[in-house]
Amino acid sequence: MIVPEGKIATGKLAQALMHGARVVALRGNFDQALAIVRELVERHPISLVNSVNDFRLEGQKTSAFEICDALGEPPDVLAIPVGNAGNVTAYWKGFREYGTAPRMHGYQADGAAPLVHGARVENPETVASAIRIGNPARWEEAMDAVTSSRGEIRAVSDPEILAAYGFLAEREGVFCEPASAAAVAGLIKYGAEGRVVCVLTGHGLKDPTTALDQAAPVTPSEPELERVERAVLGE
Repeated sequence: MIVPEGKIATGKLAQALMHGARVVALRGNFDQALAIVRELVERHPISLVNSVNDFRLEGQKTSAFEICDALGEPPDVLAIPVGNAGNVTAYWKGFREYGTAPRMHGYQADGAAPLVHGARVENPETVASAIRIGNPARWEEAMDAVTSSRGEIRAVSDPEILAAYGFLAEREGVFCEPASAAAVAGLIKYGAEGRVVCVLTGHGLKDPTTALDQAAPVTPSEPELERVERAVLGE
């Protein structure tokens, strides 16, 4: 497993290490890592399993089927975060195979919004690590999905992403990773008409560091009833 050094969420790294993966920390960003990995798979019998893998998209597209089945009809709009653009590509593929075409609304972070600006971002930066990508592997397919569905691709700021991140946890009881919250941030900022489905692509425990950075501090207390009582009541 090749990851950009210091640019991968702690939870994701922990999972890979616990499952016995050999992890190589590349002194570069995601786009540089992907370029090198693509060359490696040409030289060795290694399977590349990220968004450029067609089998992965075949699995992801079935989420579109599930959405339509669960609702009893297709949504009018699908709001989804966009990084490497595999998800938006896969969902569009699924909807088309299902025989429908909801508007695809894709949202990127301001600091990593190549599809919004129409140009590669050399040094993408955002708190939403899963979409910190400056040159999406599924660029053309994603733009086809947005254009063909009469949808849109827009950017949201890190503060807007974190606001949606907190809102989902506090008001809806949904703890997602920051990149997932980009879809909700986009809906809050730009709005949409009709029945809207927001896709949250990852659990919050994938990135516990951001959660702890955003949360209120832990309140210490001595093991005495009166002191614990004061701490609980915020006195």
